[in-house]
Amino acid sequence: MEERLQPLFTPWKIGSCEIKNRIVLTSMGGTDLFGWMEKNHFDQAGARFILEAAQNNAGLVLPGCQPVYNPMFGQWLHKNEKMFRDLAAWMPEFHKTGAKLFVQLTAGFGRSFTISGLMETLYTNPVLRVVSKPFMDLDKITASASEAPNRWSDKVPSRAMTVEEIHQFVEAFAKSAKLLQQAGVDGVEIHAVHEGYLLDQFTLGYVNHRTDEYGGSFENRYRFAVEIVQAIKKECGPDFPVSLRYSVVSKTKGMRAGALPGEEYTEAGRDMAESERAAKYLQDAGYDMLNCDNGTYDAWYWAHPPIYMPENCNLADVEHIKQFVQIPVVCAGRLDPRAAADSIAAGRLDGAGFARPFLADPQWVTKLMEGREEDIRPCILCHNGCFNMCHYKGVANDQDLADSLHLARCAVNAEMMQWDKHHIEAARAPKTVHIVGGGIGGMEAARVLRLRGHTPVIHEKSGVLGGTFIPASAESYKGKLRQLLAWYRRQMEQLGIEVHLNDEVRDLAAFGGAPVIIATGAVPRVLSKVPGHERMIEACDYLNGAPVGQNVAVIGGGLTGCEIAYELALQGKKPIIVEMKDDLVAQKGVCLANSSYLREWFALHEVPVYLETTLKQVNGDGIVCTRKDGSEFALACDSVISSAGYVPAPLAPKGKNVFLVGDCQQVGNLRSVIWRAYEAAMKI
Repeated sequence: MEERLQPLFTPWKIGSCEIKNRIVLTSMGGTDLFGWMEKNHFDQAGARFILEAAQNNAGLVLPGCQPVYNPMFGQWLHKNEKMFRDLAAWMPEFHKTGAKLFVQLTAGFGRSFTISGLMETLYTNPVLRVVSKPFMDLDKITASASEAPNRWSDKVPSRAMTVEEIHQFVEAFAKSAKLLQQAGVDGVEIHAVHEGYLLDQFTLGYVNHRTDEYGGSFENRYRFAVEIVQAIKKECGPDFPVSLRYSVVSKTKGMRAGALPGEEYTEAGRDMAESERAAKYLQDAGYDMLNCDNGTYDAWYWAHPPIYMPENCNLADVEHIKQFVQIPVVCAGRLDPRAAADSIAAGRLDGAGFARPFLADPQWVTKLMEGREEDIRPCILCHNGCFNMCHYKGVANDQDLADSLHLARCAVNAEMMQWDKHHIEAARAPKTVHIVGGGIGGMEAARVLRLRGHTPVIHEKSGVLGGTFIPASAESYKGKLRQLLAWYRRQMEQLGIEVHLNDEVRDLAAFGGAPVIIATGAVPRVLSKVPGHERMIEACDYLNGAPVGQNVAVIGGGLTGCEIAYELALQGKKPIIVEMKDDLVAQKGVCLANSSYLREWFALHEVPVYLETTLKQVNGDGIVCTRKDGSEFALACDSVISSAGYVPAPLAPKGKNVFLVGDCQQVGNLRSVIWRAYEAAMKI
């Protein structure tokens, strides 16, 4: 192991509980031990994920946040004692790894509860609202510190919780913690004065307008969180560790308005001065650890950093808050292991929190220890599989029900948390399988085929593997994507996969009826009806190095167009975005943490954005556009980049022994490319 990383693998204590190393698997929705958005039960899939992380050298493991009151079916966690007995039977196997387990308990989401279009219908229709109450009581689930708008929907506002309800939750925390203690769990984590969840909503002045003992003064706003830890300590004893998930600074300007890195703003939530006081106050109340990052659901990109956020974005604030407490402090959020190790070695941090990397590669810590970093499949911070809750103007959470109910899957790891349908099975009759196209889809298909015992052969028309993922990973801030591309190329070498470069296949007959996977991708949609369209530079051509001027119009404000405009601005150029829809990144599957960052960044940096606007003409000195009302206007620019989408371009249609994968089947995202390639390779 690299010497610089050694501090990550030293022991430490949370109260009297000794942890073997500083690696903390932080909670993610969907990795729960008692189920997620379903009837509570001991969850085998969650247990498998947790155990694999522990077996691969995580020191402290936290499953997904477990509501003490289940939003689905209205169950109190402590009333299903059978699953605690099942947990007790499993704990000895977990403890064989030497890791420690803290179960994260949450009061819920309050105004941050993710409302979908279906939920809006259930709430706004009087009959459905009554009928749905036994399995989804939205009035109770979304209740907050005070009346407040929901983060996702104007149609399902939050009411104020009653004092009786607050007391009921405090009791539920204590009873649940006691059952966990009896089951052999090493501690609990309270979720949280963090991320604008329900407990945090009580602490935040822009949400909490109460005039009773749970509102107004500093002590009153933090009373709910204090009463929880006091009740747990009374029930479980002083030596049972209780961690708190904690946002150091809210980074929030107000309802649905976050503050970007480096932005000058007035804090609406918890600023650093209050946090210095709050951290010590919560410690003195009985909390044994602070598991920290920043942000709220209104500034979601701090707690769930997309690739645009700086690496180690929360570290400095967490290091600062450690100076005000004597209990251990953990930092999470796009954390670099070496930066974490340096901080631990200097005494500025106690533990290093990681979540999504365990989804992409559950063995990443083991590989890090063994000096095999190039073998780690990287998380690319996309949120496509793990957390793709999507929001744009005019919709609530635009997310498929399957995604809502199955979080913690992974775009780059098709097997994660869906082992029932994605798992390697040896081929009964190994075959030679030809793959036309050496992009990510083709390489993933080849990888899975080889693991099954087949002999894949890749035919790539260019001189390098990667396909459209090469331009897709070209922007300056996309180093993680370039790491993934390098990982796939290395996999091809390690697995000994036959690759033919500069080999353009035109006719499948050459393969003599052998199975063929076509992964030829898509072609750009050409705006051929726009006069002057030939003057435009296609998005991939720009990303592959085509030069542009200083003032650049980007036609298309979807994710690709916005990322290009962001890159142009980072280079010091002046982009303009023209988009037909009523919002930027108005597409399913792009997490709000990602899209809100881009929208707010463009607003902060005054990048001109023209919504509900259509390109009419491209001239030598600019473009002519048409507004929704039919009026026209001209925009001067030096270059025009077309990001109008893509059209599938399969070499041949799907047929017997011919399989289509990736964008040549249906244009999607990296998740759809990898998952479809995996599934196609399993069918042969």
